[in-house]
Amino acid sequence: MEPQLQIGPHAVRPPVVLAPMAGITNAPFRTLCREFSGGKGLFVSEMITTRALVERNEKTMQLIHFDETEKPRSIQLYGVDPATVGKAVRMIAEENLADHIDLNFGCPVPKVTRKGGGSALPYKRPLLRAILREAVSGSGDLPVTMKMRKGINDEHITFLDAGRIAVEEGVTAIALHGRTAAQHYGGTADWDAIARLKEHVPEIPVLGNGDIWSAADAVRMMAETGCDGVVVGRGCLGRPWLFADLVAAFEGTGAPKSPDLREVSKVMLRHATLLGEWIGDEARGVIDFRKHVAWYLKGFAVGSEMRKRLAITSSLAELEDGLGELDLDQGWPTGADGPRGRTSGNNRVVLPDGWLKDPYDCAGISEDAELDTSGG
Repeated sequence: MEPQLQIGPHAVRPPVVLAPMAGITNAPFRTLCREFSGGKGLFVSEMITTRALVERNEKTMQLIHFDETEKPRSIQLYGVDPATVGKAVRMIAEENLADHIDLNFGCPVPKVTRKGGGSALPYKRPLLRAILREAVSGSGDLPVTMKMRKGINDEHITFLDAGRIAVEEGVTAIALHGRTAAQHYGGTADWDAIARLKEHVPEIPVLGNGDIWSAADAVRMMAETGCDGVVVGRGCLGRPWLFADLVAAFEGTGAPKSPDLREVSKVMLRHATLLGEWIGDEARGVIDFRKHVAWYLKGFAVGSEMRKRLAITSSLAELEDGLGELDLDQGWPTGADGPRGRTSGNNRVVLPDGWLKDPYDCAGISEDAELDTSGG
């Protein structure tokens, strides 16, 4: 029987979630992924800072715009101040801005952890509890979930304590990225930690995240860890059709044929077109698309000069012309599967002075930790 994930009132079938990624999982990319999945799965917005939302920052209000076909609408929030998080959640609930709220405690970016936010925050147990309590109490009927990492580093592991606090405060589900903040995106994700969390909090669904590069990886993670669903991040960069593969794997319908370069180029053009329509400016849409070019072309025989040319295009015509000069009959290359995106690791985690002295002393965290960034 095909597994099903329940997030509050929302049945997520198959149990596959698109991870929020800054500058990536905007409405156009979510549309592409959803089209390939046939509308199945859960697709989460880019991370939104609670302070920017409460202040109705113009850019933030655009980021929380959902296409009318998006059901359920899912927003990820990042916040460090319980009162501000509470205000943001109540605003979403009262103004019907989304159907599901996810909270980010996984971001390892130094400018966030330096202020005590993101993956640094669960170390301060009382602060984590206060934020979760405000979010759940302000959310009305909306389910609240959270995404986190194993801990700050191997000496400061927090995921089991954080999971228990989440259950006690009424969080609906937890996603665990099987890395510490110090690992960033390097090394190998610790799937055993996902299994341990599932055993530790059997009351609610646990989702696994980390090193899912193929549909087979997702199926294997669930089999090996007993987790209730998977969260896919870097594995779908330049590869939104991974969601078609995931649906087929969980439904047992046989893997779709991998696209050749001709099909990939059509997806690239559609992605750039959607970005232009969303931004309201074709040139800015194509410029925003540039970061995706290398991911889409990974493994294909495309010369370095052409790669550079495609990565500096500023109109759809220019992009289409460049793609048209490629050998579009190339089949899917064997080297295109596997890791993509950032792989840096073993970073020293930048923390506020004295942060690790006492996990119960929450003095010193300030609202300016709410910076407009992302990760997880």
